[in-house]
Amino acid sequence: MTTESASTKSATDQVPPLQRDISWLRARLDEIQDGTARRDVDRLRDIVDRMRATGAPDPELADFDLAAIRAMLKRLGTAFHLRNKAEQVHIVRVNRRRERHATLEAPRPESLGEAVGVLHAAGFDLDAMLETIGRLDIQPTLTAHPTESRRRTIIQKQARIAELLGVVDAEDAGELERSRAAAGVRRALAVTLATDEIRSSRPEVVDEVRTGIHHLAGVIREAVPVVHRDLLDAIERHYGTRPVALPEFLRYRSWIGGDRDGNPNVTAEVTESTLQAMRTAAIEGHLENLEILHRDLSISDHRVPIAGELLDVIDRDAGRFGETDVDAAYLRHEPFRRRLRQIERRLRAAISDAEETYAANDLLDDLEVLHRALHHAGLAEVADGGTLADALVQARTFGFHLAGLDLRQHSRIHEGAVADLLRLAGVEDDYASLDEEGKAAVLRRELATSRPLLARDAAVASATREMLDTLAVVKRAVDREPAAIGSYIVSMAHAASDLYEVLVLLREVGLWRRDEDGVTCPIDVAPLFETVDDLAGAKAVLEGMFGDPAYAGQLEARGRFQEIMLGYSDSNKDGGYWAANWRLQVAQDELARTCREAGVEFRFFHGRGGTVARGGGRAHRAILSSPVASRNGRIRFTEQGEVISFRYAMPALANRHLEQIANAMLLASSGCAGTADEASIDAVDAADGLMDQLAAVSRETYRALIDDPGFWPVFEDRSPVRFIGELPIASRPVSRSGGGLQFENLRAIPWVFSWTQMRCNVPGWYGVGTAFDRVVSGDESKLDACRSAYRAGGHFRAFIDNAQQEMARARLLVGGWYLGTADGLHPRIAAEFELAERAILAITGQGGLLDNNPVIRESIRERNPDTDLINAIQVELLRRVRDEAYDDEVEMKNVVLLGVNALAAAMQSTG
Repeated sequence: MTTESASTKSATDQVPPLQRDISWLRARLDEIQDGTARRDVDRLRDIVDRMRATGAPDPELADFDLAAIRAMLKRLGTAFHLRNKAEQVHIVRVNRRRERHATLEAPRPESLGEAVGVLHAAGFDLDAMLETIGRLDIQPTLTAHPTESRRRTIIQKQARIAELLGVVDAEDAGELERSRAAAGVRRALAVTLATDEIRSSRPEVVDEVRTGIHHLAGVIREAVPVVHRDLLDAIERHYGTRPVALPEFLRYRSWIGGDRDGNPNVTAEVTESTLQAMRTAAIEGHLENLEILHRDLSISDHRVPIAGELLDVIDRDAGRFGETDVDAAYLRHEPFRRRLRQIERRLRAAISDAEETYAANDLLDDLEVLHRALHHAGLAEVADGGTLADALVQARTFGFHLAGLDLRQHSRIHEGAVADLLRLAGVEDDYASLDEEGKAAVLRRELATSRPLLARDAAVASATREMLDTLAVVKRAVDREPAAIGSYIVSMAHAASDLYEVLVLLREVGLWRRDEDGVTCPIDVAPLFETVDDLAGAKAVLEGMFGDPAYAGQLEARGRFQEIMLGYSDSNKDGGYWAANWRLQVAQDELARTCREAGVEFRFFHGRGGTVARGGGRAHRAILSSPVASRNGRIRFTEQGEVISFRYAMPALANRHLEQIANAMLLASSGCAGTADEASIDAVDAADGLMDQLAAVSRETYRALIDDPGFWPVFEDRSPVRFIGELPIASRPVSRSGGGLQFENLRAIPWVFSWTQMRCNVPGWYGVGTAFDRVVSGDESKLDACRSAYRAGGHFRAFIDNAQQEMARARLLVGGWYLGTADGLHPRIAAEFELAERAILAITGQGGLLDNNPVIRESIRERNPDTDLINAIQVELLRRVRDEAYDDEVEMKNVVLLGVNALAAAMQSTG
């Protein structure tokens, strides 16, 4: 690129920065792409203009051959990816600007400074502040759910473009520096356009594990100490003193390599290799820290006093673990460096040597010795504010495990394994046929003893052997590093027996033991309540378990602590948006109260996806709108696919994400999340009195749609759901069971993904319109209650605002191109949309959807025209597939999948 084109940025300084960046990136794309694709896209715009007028696909679409369509999709998809990167850079820019203008009295919104300021103003002294932080238990959990449609190599190239865009945007960048950055963008774009968007095959679990480790050992590992520093800075500004360190309040978990629900590719061997890979990555990160510390701590015993404690440990390990006399002599006057080399040798041995006794706690002890020695040497600032402080945070957070690995399996698999063991042991011939009372009785008898049902090497069914082998892997991992394993999650938990079965299986490998002192079990067993009915019955399940002597031992073994997972995806797919969200809200309140009444500490684990339909939306708002009874400072939530790619794309984005979570958790757990006046409380109570009715009508309306005999054939025929299932973006199958694709066995992700692609977003709002029309419309007192509840904030406002965001992102005109009108499905959806829009505007007082969020509204408006182009192409491709109007089936499928990817970039979401 010429110097003139690089300098166009300075000539457009009056243009808003985001628009300037988008235009600049598009100009770079124009410079390197063949003009034919640009001309075809211009022609396509004219065609789509006609389609908007007629409301139907245009026959001229058939004139484009597959090569032209591929080039157009590549151009349009790449342009949206560039826009997405520009928006990420802009988020960082806005946060930095806000930080520059922030003051103690007016901190940056949703920052740690804001949260500490609120608590300080509320009368929290320093001890109370630290106690509140000490109660926090924040655990983001990475999963391999298939919601990131981009290849990792494409993501890496886009990250490089964002990095170079930052150089171009830098105020102090020189003309030559900007020109070189622009050339770098052009090169990255040229390679991107020459790279296949679609994998040639599905990733294996090991690929997913590598991706998870890439995030954990990279941006996440670097972000955690920054969050600690920011919180310490905020405390120092408000309290005038800086604590030496903070309690550990943030740690990570992972499902990748441990989640086997519906994924036969996750085996015992895979789980074992995952644990080793994570251990290696964690230790390698600590080795990097030691190398930096070795460079920094060039401290001579000629210059400062050396603590006897440090000299003692150096002498203790002198000549051990490979240290030679030469090594010792070379560093004889630099004791910090000598000790760091001793620690390094032990760490290297710990990666692969099973007999090496050096553990994560030993590393932490060694670093703390160095920390105290720096204080003794009069170098407190070096100890408390530098690399060593960060290394200590990382040692406490990531240990030798990087992230605690959860295991998850479907309850029916556990039932099958237990039934097999009971039959072979001669205890119960047909366990699976027993009712809940019968199963629980059998399991209670078994849990009264530590006696395993069978010998370790007994011949059992292959599925049972795989289960026992997996648990044996868990046992070895826990014995080596207790933090390596997180929880055992029971999917589709319906009753107490679903958890008792897991305890019996844990007993078989020695993970659950009972003796005269009680029960010992090193891992939590957590039910996952997923359907609307299971959420409604969860309170009774927990009450029964807490009152059952058979489970009392497990509770005591875990310190009277219970983790409870709540499923957002399947509950929505089962009952629709409003019913699922209300049932989740009620369940949290009921379960929290049940735990508190039983004297049980608890942590909710929120199984959220990226879209509103799967529990997505703003995490900060979700935390602050949770039931008061649930706000105990503990939280887990899943992060997956495109959510991980966005939140951890850049260090500054990761820091912002984590500080928003910590801000909300500090405010919620301290009781400082905002005080509502009596009138507002009454309004929310009045609206809540309507919620059961609204949920019932909403669910009935939603089920009437999906249970209609004519629904599924049309949906399967007209939507891209079949192709979404063929996207090679995950190791797990698209449905939990084999056979043909049906609504019942379709996973929630492709269900939501398909509606997003068709621009209807049905799972994010459908049923709301009829519910308010029947329950509220025409009754001013009920409408006033809803309006007051909306103004008061909380869960009611979150429900309404999430729904209106999904509706604003929808474009039913485009949905009509897919569904047509002959089958009545599209008119039915459009009528419900009209009712929902009318209700939301009546409650909010807005003139249009998202008038309360003009930034998102304008982003949607700007994206719509080019998104429509991709939709038009997809409609045409699906028509050709239905009519078998193609010569090469493989090429046809690849182009369809390319269109799915392009739309995912345009909509910034998948499932």
